[in-house]
Amino acid sequence: MGRILVGTASWTDKTLIASGWYPDDVTTAQQRLAYYAAQFPLVEVDATYYSPPAETTVSLWRDRTPPGFTFNVKAFSLLTQHPTRPTALYKDLRERLGEPKKNLYLRDIDPAIADQVWERFLAALTPLHEAGKLGAILFQFPQWFPIGKRNKHYILECKARCAPMRICVEFRNHTWMSEENQAETLDFLSSYGVPYVSVDMPQGHPSSIPPVLAATADLAVVRFHGHSTKWTSKNIYERFGYRYSEEELRRWTPKLRRLAEDARTTHVLMNNCYRDYAQVNAAQLARLLRLSTPEAATARR
Repeated sequence: MGRILVGTASWTDKTLIASGWYPDDVTTAQQRLAYYAAQFPLVEVDATYYSPPAETTVSLWRDRTPPGFTFNVKAFSLLTQHPTRPTALYKDLRERLGEPKKNLYLRDIDPAIADQVWERFLAALTPLHEAGKLGAILFQFPQWFPIGKRNKHYILECKARCAPMRICVEFRNHTWMSEENQAETLDFLSSYGVPYVSVDMPQGHPSSIPPVLAATADLAVVRFHGHSTKWTSKNIYERFGYRYSEEELRRWTPKLRRLAEDARTTHVLMNNCYRDYAQVNAAQLARLLRLSTPEAATARR
């Protein structure tokens, strides 16, 4: 069985800081990341979805974490075909856009500008990649990204652009994992060695993906979004403010162990980011996995 790394999708959320999870004497950005990295071996950076990071910031992440620590980084919204605020773009590129719009889409951008966004976003991640601390770049595609030839081609384009950095993909359009298309989707990803991101999330919504665990590469990724009854809320804390019970996590333990048999490394990320819910649940899940699989590399060092 491969290694299982457990972590969360944030370490700087304002409600987490206010929750008291960090000790009173841990007050700076440097101290918080160091403290987090002493608890978990893995973290997902979600802020990069809203705005591309500066290379100096990424270098600080590298320097403030111990050897072997792993960052997964969420791809910038423009690159996953989500609406993007013009103010999130690099200033010099924004000035080349012409008439400002409320939101930009990749299809609206001159290809030369899009190429620059790709180049700069990936260049900023180089310090993590060169240090061996970059796990994968998460491409979470939107509801309007259905299964089809064009979108499969775009996934392969993302993979090629990011190489040698690796990507993983999460879908929010049900057609990819419907009963009739599920085998096709997993076979496509397996054929090109692209890790599929398995999810646990509320069901019954247009964006709902069933909780199918599958390893389509030597890296498997699982993201836990919770089961909030307010999944459609625009308030992210209402959407993700769900705390798993230990019994729920206990039921996931054998499933995650089975998934880890098919991958060299499995990343398990709690994305129920409200107060300390994700951190508490990650520690619980890591303990359950550690008890059932002593050889697995789980949350605590």
